[in-house]
Amino acid sequence: MVKYMDNNSGFQQWNAARDAAKKKSPWMGMLWWIILFLTAWWVMSWFMGPRPQKVETETVDVEVVDLSSVPVREISSDNLTADVQGLRISNVELLKYASDASKDESAPVTLLGTQGAFAEVGLLSTGTTAPTATTVWTEKDGVSTWRNADGIEFSRTITIDGYVISVADKIKNSSGKEISIAPYARIVRANDMQSSAGVYTGSVAFVNSDIEHEDWHRIEDKSFAYSTTNGFIGFVDQYWETVLSIISPDQTMRVKTLGNMYQADAAANAVSVSAGAEKTITTNLYMGPRDRRVLVDAGSMIAGIDQTVDYGWFWFFVQPILWLLNWLNSFVMNYGVAIIIMTLILRLAMWPLTRKSYVSMMVMQRMQPEMARIQKLYANDKARMQIEMMKLYQTHKTSPMSGCLPMLIQIPIFFALYKALLISVQMRSAHFLWISDLAAMDPYFILPILMGLTMWLQQKLQTPSVSGQANDAVAQTQKAMKWMPILFTVLFAWMPAGLVLYWTVSNIFGIGQMYYIKRLKK
Repeated sequence: MVKYMDNNSGFQQWNAARDAAKKKSPWMGMLWWIILFLTAWWVMSWFMGPRPQKVETETVDVEVVDLSSVPVREISSDNLTADVQGLRISNVELLKYASDASKDESAPVTLLGTQGAFAEVGLLSTGTTAPTATTVWTEKDGVSTWRNADGIEFSRTITIDGYVISVADKIKNSSGKEISIAPYARIVRANDMQSSAGVYTGSVAFVNSDIEHEDWHRIEDKSFAYSTTNGFIGFVDQYWETVLSIISPDQTMRVKTLGNMYQADAAANAVSVSAGAEKTITTNLYMGPRDRRVLVDAGSMIAGIDQTVDYGWFWFFVQPILWLLNWLNSFVMNYGVAIIIMTLILRLAMWPLTRKSYVSMMVMQRMQPEMARIQKLYANDKARMQIEMMKLYQTHKTSPMSGCLPMLIQIPIFFALYKALLISVQMRSAHFLWISDLAAMDPYFILPILMGLTMWLQQKLQTPSVSGQANDAVAQTQKAMKWMPILFTVLFAWMPAGLVLYWTVSNIFGIGQMYYIKRLKK
């Protein structure tokens, strides 16, 4: 029986042929990883893609307070308007941002505008009576005043600086005795968990110089409390945030559900006001966009608020990309054009690497006949085949993986730009040609189709002509690669239009590079 098992036996030849037929190309493995990765990315973007915010219109289970006797007045600035009713602030309209990103003439974005939503800044007292939510104040020259039965005067001044609403409460003690006043503040908002879009949303707290996040589902499960020497607490959505900060050296902050609403609150330690003395307690509320440039300005009044921007894992790419896009937009005045210019800058920066990659692919194309000869000659000796292949690569100074380097480098850029589009408020309403919102999908699917066509043309220029034998791993890989433009077109159809624009321009630049390099090599 041994003679049937030696190296020249038919069984051994059959077994070697079977192993050769089953042999996988490293390109094929990489291809399937790319397909699985993109499929997972598409599924994630489908479930996490931007959705309209859910608006609660029904009565919510919040403590019922009759405010019918409390007059409503409006405060305003160049950036926002808001309704003030006693201790409460609501219906904050951001005048520079349209609620419908595709229509600049639509009504402004409104924060705390749903029924039962409000921010409340108040005082708790010991030894006297403090104003409550139902207290009717006297208004004069922008100052609200209320005097209790003990002769203690409470006066409130509300000012707006950027998107920070500052509430200054002055307590003048004319009662002849020492009193104790403890400030508190809270934000009550609607349950709209569907507003998340691949960006962190939920509660945010700045506790002892650290940011604490809790998503909506965790808040549904339990309440969270923090003790801090200074900080802020509130809620963040994809593009907006509402936070409060009591200017106090010691306070406790909490976030919890309140019926079918959410509440973030803070309570500071009591301060003593001696007889005949007066004290001022200040609370700052940020009601505005999650724009780092705006938040940095607000940081002078609410320390650490600029850290609430969610840059994700690739923050080291996202920040430079956002800076570059904003800088380019300041010159061209259009974010679509800025994305095109940024793409060209990035591709030019990668020119040495992509040139080497394209040259390597062209060398690989010329090597195909010799590679096919080696595969055929050593079909039954895989070890020898690998040795001869390595010699061939060394002779031509190339590698099968060299063509992947530009794609690998673009992956973090791809993710960074995707994140930048989702968190940038400016992108939310950025127009370009027929596209009214670069952060949303192309409504007519024109860009995804153009991207697919340019990808097909680029692939055609890069693909060598080889035999289509069934056991030829390279030919099998090429057959699978022909489906990639279609797959990418479907995957990118629901991606932000700005991201698809970047990929399309990148493909066009790559096509131009291929023509240029081929012309030089002739």
